Amino acid sequence: RGRFAPSPTGPLHAGSLVAALASWLDARRHGGCWLVRIEDVDTPRCVPGADRLILEQLERCGLVPDEPPLWQSTRGDAYQAALDRLVAQGQAYPCACSRKDIETALAAQGRPRVRGREAAYPGTCRDGLHGRPARAWRFRVPDGVVHWHDRRLGDQGQEVAREVGDFVLRRADGLWAYQLAVVVDDTDQGITHVVRGEDLADNTARQLLLQRALGVASPTWLHTPLVLGANGEKLSKQNGAQALDLASPLSALNDAAAALGLPPQQGSVSDALAAWIKLWPFLQSTGV
Repeated sequence: RGRFAPSPTGPLHAGSLVAALASWLDARRHGGCWLVRIEDVDTPRCVPGADRLILEQLERCGLVPDEPPLWQSTRGDAYQAALDRLVAQGQAYPCACSRKDIETALAAQGRPRVRGREAAYPGTCRDGLHGRPARAWRFRVPDGVVHWHDRRLGDQGQEVAREVGDFVLRRADGLWAYQLAVVVDDTDQGITHVVRGEDLADNTARQLLLQRALGVASPTWLHTPLVLGANGEKLSKQNGAQALDLASPLSALNDAAAALGLPPQQGSVSDALAAWIKLWPFLQSTGV
């Protein structure tokens, strides 16, 4: 059971289609199910109507989910139940820190913030709020390196305690953090194979820690190559990526397939997809 989980912050772009096609092909090659989850938990960034547009774009490319799509915005009770469990186990705690508080604490520890990266949490509220009101909830990260295997990138590892620190589960604005939401949703949807863009590989160690803390199974991981813009940076909605041009769905799919090392196809969309299923290259170390 695989999934494609777009955020409805705008229509799909060329990079999005690579991840969608890869996850669909992986599910089909294994004779499994392919799901679509609309990750609209960060409501201020969501664009009205973008969710339906994304589903229409996928359908035009022949990528139709096997079950009805799931919207994260309907899942608050499930996320709260997971947080309550972590709190009861002593693995989550309230935090009173603002961004400025964190930067001040890091500077006092001689750990200035690295430009372009989120500051690692210094652990200020680990031992209590000391009279300050709670703003957010954090996961208590254990020491040690988290190891995992990626079907394309190979063996990976991250020392989350040092590189990230205790990460947020519920934000100060009351919204659920991505890390908790994705773990709960993958578990409840029975996802066995996660296929997503390489830019999300850095999240894997945090999600593994949450899966272990909640006592749930971890999927296999495959992080696909990124589509880069003219400036060499990852193509994304944030840096002005253009909406996917679907005047010719097959042309768009051929571009996405090329990023995955698959040859171009002619004929119909369904014929092309059928050919790529047989040629799907990422079959090693799947455990199936």
